[in-house]
Amino acid sequence: MKRILIIEDERSLVRFIQLELEHENFFVKVAYDGKSGLHVALTEEWDLILLDLMLPHLDGMEVCRRLREHKSTPVIMLTARDAINDRIQGLDSGADDYIPKPFDIDELFARIRAIFRRVELKERHVSSILSIRDITVDPDSRVVTRGGTPVDLTKREFDLLIVFLQHPNMVQTRDMLLDLVWGYDSMVETKIVDVYVRYLRYKLDVSGEESIIQTIRGIGYVVRT
Repeated sequence: MKRILIIEDERSLVRFIQLELEHENFFVKVAYDGKSGLHVALTEEWDLILLDLMLPHLDGMEVCRRLREHKSTPVIMLTARDAINDRIQGLDSGADDYIPKPFDIDELFARIRAIFRRVELKERHVSSILSIRDITVDPDSRVVTRGGTPVDLTKREFDLLIVFLQHPNMVQTRDMLLDLVWGYDSMVETKIVDVYVRYLRYKLDVSGEESIIQTIRGIGYVVRT
């Protein structure tokens, strides 16, 4: 069940939104001023925050700015102020979306669904990131870093590294690597695997440290976590 925090001082509006959200099976909690809302936002985990701009004790802009110092929880600002400058300030303070009052509840739900879709896509992307020790690989952008420093790899080197990172602690024979990287019908000899492992080690290894890719004599190679 997704959790939504409403920070809004207009109680009749809060009650209406809360009932509609709960009807759609969201867990909802309410704070009626900026100070208490910020505290709840920081001390509990939320999937989304609906944040009024004009609040007692601490306005919505400041709540959003302080929240962004610690968390990336999606925020939709709800406000009667609809000037372009107000929208720009709201987004610049860290809000993910901005909806002026009065609004249709169906539009609010559409905005909420859009936020959750973006979060889901981002989570899918993050989950596709491969990493072992301080080596990180983004298969989509084909970016490789070690210790935060970019590493420039050829296509074959990159594909070889992907195989190792997808199968950590699993010994890969030369024949297996040849099939996975070059293709089972490739006419390339298995010794080419040794050549590319050497290239990969040269680009990835840190002087004085044990190689990230270990040789298993007479069998092949393995990357240990």
